Amino acid sequence: MSTRRRLRVDWRTSVSLIGTVLKALTAPLVATALVALAYNEPLLPFLGPAVLTLGAGVGLERLERGDLGLREGYLMVALTWLAIAVVGALPFLVAGEGTLGAPINALFESTSGVTTTGATVVESFDAHGRSIHLWRSTLQWMGGLGILVIAVAVLSQLSVGGAQLMETESQTQDVNKLAPSIEETARLLGWIYAGLTGLMILSWLGLGAVGLAPEVSLYSAVAHAFTAVSTAGFSPRPGSLGAFSPAIQWVTIPFMFFGATNFVLLYHLTRGNPSRLKNSDEFRFYLAVVLGLTGLTAVFLVASDEFASAEQTVRHSLFQVVSILTTTGYATVDFDLWSPAAKHMLFLAMFSGGMAGSTTCSIKTLRWLVVVKSFRRDLFREIHPHAIRPVRLSGQVVDEEVVRDVYAYVLLSVVIFVLLTVFVVTDAARVGLEIGEFEALGAAAATFLNIGPAFGIAGPYGSYADFPRTTKVAFIVMMWVGRIEIIPVLVLLTPAFWRS
Repeated sequence: MSTRRRLRVDWRTSVSLIGTVLKALTAPLVATALVALAYNEPLLPFLGPAVLTLGAGVGLERLERGDLGLREGYLMVALTWLAIAVVGALPFLVAGEGTLGAPINALFESTSGVTTTGATVVESFDAHGRSIHLWRSTLQWMGGLGILVIAVAVLSQLSVGGAQLMETESQTQDVNKLAPSIEETARLLGWIYAGLTGLMILSWLGLGAVGLAPEVSLYSAVAHAFTAVSTAGFSPRPGSLGAFSPAIQWVTIPFMFFGATNFVLLYHLTRGNPSRLKNSDEFRFYLAVVLGLTGLTAVFLVASDEFASAEQTVRHSLFQVVSILTTTGYATVDFDLWSPAAKHMLFLAMFSGGMAGSTTCSIKTLRWLVVVKSFRRDLFREIHPHAIRPVRLSGQVVDEEVVRDVYAYVLLSVVIFVLLTVFVVTDAARVGLEIGEFEALGAAAATFLNIGPAFGIAGPYGSYADFPRTTKVAFIVMMWVGRIEIIPVLVLLTPAFWRS
């Protein structure tokens, strides 16, 4: 019996679709090459990979293609992120500049980009040209757009990534039927994504025009808009958002916030139906978590006399909580120097994430809301054992099987996080790298949950370059696993997926 007959997965269909994705990647590579030309920088780091990617895409696309079924969808989702990460690393390798010239570092930076993590191995920002920094931002913008499209066109069909919950919570019966076809739905959400990006660019340029942000240029506005709306966090400046005026920091907060808001709800908002947002249990929970953690962080900063004015305390508290909670990862100050209590608030924010159906990563507020509601229901039933009290989101009953899946996902996330922390500590000790327990916890959470900056050497003004190569490889794998939400990867590892 041939291998093709034994396998139950039509891998040719999945790989052929990846070829289509690779062909599309030539466009941003060529566009970045034009930026390099404008700044009189080398073109080869972008044109060379563009030719290779186009050739590989055309070759893979010629494979026999059938229907995209359940198994083919899982395979395509998992392999697509790996393929984009490999292509994204090529410009770094060809340029050969700074720490990004090493293969593992290049793949780390690229994976961090396409998974919208924002963890970086760059140590000297001046060692890289503007086109390389823009490519880092472009990878993140594509990653944010990609997760939206895949969530609507693929994950919603596979019942993973919180899709069933997203439909319940957004009061939408089928998230991929906002328009007559999946393609049109993805295009609609893409336009909202692009609209937010454009609005942020104009906001930054507007503040620069009126003298509130003299350091802003078109380049910096585009680079940061790409990485704020995608809740990703790469910055071409070593000081991140700390290099810009308070006005810029204030105006960036809502773009990070709405980048981590359910885009289905944003779609209804653009259609003149704000009641969907107002009636969303998850949105209210998301807002409450942001405000609650901001308030506690501000209290701890006041207690430690961190800032001289109330405005600074509120601004930095709100900015950093929103940045970490939405998994963006920008920094306005070196929060690694804050008091332990304030830093622990940011550590807690890492495990939240924004809303399902957005560009954000981490566990997401929707799952935490189900856990909270389910736990409250269980406490009620301890008192009233015969009561029937289903879990509801925005008035809609959540299926008990979905509740169990949420508990399983949260538990699995915590277990993987703990195991990764143990590996980080053990591997650091192997090479003689001094790293504290809290630093290891932060680095593990920041990579697996796709946050970006952590604490200690991986802090907001630090770098992941000093970690052992084996640890960086583990981080690469965990960023990939965390971005596609664990399940597709675990499914691929089961023999039943391939044979039964």
